[in-house]
Amino acid sequence: MSVIHRTTLTPTKEELLASWLPSRPWYRPGAGAPQLTKAGGFRLDDPAGEVGIEFMVTTDAAGPEPVSYLVPLTYRGAPLEGAEDALVGTLEHGVLGKRWVYDGCHDPVFTTAILALIEGRVQAQAQSVSDTLDDGIARSFTGQGPVAAAFTSVTDDTESTELTGAPHGAALRLHRVLRPGQDTPPEGTAGHVLGWWNVQDGTRVQGLFATLSTTASRD
Repeated sequence: MSVIHRTTLTPTKEELLASWLPSRPWYRPGAGAPQLTKAGGFRLDDPAGEVGIEFMVTTDAAGPEPVSYLVPLTYRGAPLEGAEDALVGTLEHGVLGKRWVYDGCHDPVFTTAILALIEGRVQAQAQSVSDTLDDGIARSFTGQGPVAAAFTSVTDDTESTELTGAPHGAALRLHRVLRPGQDTPPEGTAGHVLGWWNVQDGTRVQGLFATLSTTASRD
């Protein structure tokens, strides 16, 4: 299970994301630089114990209305070959040293882990507490698994990121712009992940984090 180190990060995750988020097509520009705060999320385990996997929700208060984003991240002790365009940045971890931080949608360890979560083969871990499950994360799967994680295309639009090109037509959509109460997956999806985050008054809300479709579910 996930081990959380109580240590320093330089720069912080929010500082790293403040430089990266404005380059994304799903980012809503505000008045000036992003004003980010951590609003929620959870972690998944890498069975090999090498890569950190975090579903981070960050809220930007720079615009007229706060916007919450889902930012799945992977943390590696060395660069991921061929993923230069997916690098969010690097940071210094007080215990683990230099870490390369990637947009998880481009990392095969992340895609393998989220499919395992959707299919019920692994459980979500608490974001900030070691060895603890997060029972606030819901998932479902009605298809036939396991679904191969061999996605060959990652496409961003103004709302989400879609991973396609896997065998048998599987497609995984990450909902980047989160909306409270949007908790019902589209008709015909084979699986989904429903997560939580805190809005600015401290209220915990829920919404769709990810949906999975397969050839069978689209027929």
